[in-house]
Amino acid sequence: MTDSPVALITGGGSGIGAAVARQLLGAGQRVAVTGRGEARLRGFAEELGDPEGLLTISGNAGEYDEVRAAVEATIKEFGRLDTVVANAGVATHDSVAEGDPAGWTEMVLTNVLGPALLIRASIDALKETRGRIVLVGSVAGFVPTPGNIYGATKWAVTGLAENTRRQVTEWGVGVTLIAPGRVETPFWDSYGSLPPGHLLTADQIADSVVWAIRQPEGVDINTVVVRPIGQPN
Repeated sequence: MTDSPVALITGGGSGIGAAVARQLLGAGQRVAVTGRGEARLRGFAEELGDPEGLLTISGNAGEYDEVRAAVEATIKEFGRLDTVVANAGVATHDSVAEGDPAGWTEMVLTNVLGPALLIRASIDALKETRGRIVLVGSVAGFVPTPGNIYGATKWAVTGLAENTRRQVTEWGVGVTLIAPGRVETPFWDSYGSLPPGHLLTADQIADSVVWAIRQPEGVDINTVVVRPIGQPN
């Protein structure tokens, strides 16, 4: 296992991030997951039986020192880094004309700055392994909806993915944007209820993430939009 690939996933204690971690661990990879809640990370590790190939790291995806520390801890523990998955994200579920600005700063820092910080902190290690950057965006980053500030942050992630690809491809590093539609995850907890209609599961999105990660050398999957059947927008 000492030569198996290594992935670092932000926001990996629940939802899509946890589903990706489970699948990669099941495929024999080693995985580090970050999150703000130590109790949630501890619970996730215990749920999986505290596997040898799992490292949990408490930290804020929007703070560079903490992101860099997570990258360093992953490399120290496992000796390499092949994939980073920028999955951490928050939503205020309000609008630019009627919402509460108090929550917007955290959302922008986590959703927009966070992926950029992860790229900056990990790129040297990814150059060495000719690895992959995965950014978890959203359909909201392609389809405008009225007043949606969360959607604006995901439009930024859509742009960041292609801007990053154009720079790092010359170093042999791949970049994949995974843009989910409606997914049944803790993302909706602050909304108060799940949206209407059919929803994807976190495992179904994880299937796409892992498929992109496991592409053969020299293949770069760039944009994957995954909606549940029946979602019109």
